[in-house]
Amino acid sequence: METITLTVEDMTCGGCVKSVERALGHAAGVASAKASLEAKSVLIDFDPTQANRESLTQTIRRAGFTLK
Repeated sequence: METITLTVEDMTCGGCVKSVERALGHAAGVASAKASLEAKSVLIDFDPTQANRESLTQTIRRAGFTLK
């Protein structure tokens, strides 16, 4: 397992947090995703044989969010 933290600039509410976590929860290789509204970031534990930074950022962008 690897862990990465990504900055999600336009999370503005609890619904946004849930949307980011839900999108990542359905992504291949993601073991867990914990978003923080206050930090505007998401901490992701993932299997590097199934996912990478690019695939994770694409998942968040497809959910409608902008990454820094």
